[in-house]
Amino acid sequence: MDDLRSVTWHKSSYSTQGGNCVEVAEGAVHAIPVRDSKDPEGPVLVFPADAWTAFVTAVRSGEFGAV
Repeated sequence: MDDLRSVTWHKSSYSTQGGNCVEVAEGAVHAIPVRDSKDPEGPVLVFPADAWTAFVTAVRSGEFGAV
């Protein structure tokens, strides 16, 4: 796993809609760290980059319905 001290976190574009927010780290190479924006010192979920790309593609295509 990449060193999380060197990544830049950014909030989901939906972060202003109800408070259920996630942040995704930019700068990680082989895995994508994701955390709860309300608890930045809390746990981090780490997904393989290809799995995260497939998930985001499915969300954008509406595969999961309205999110």
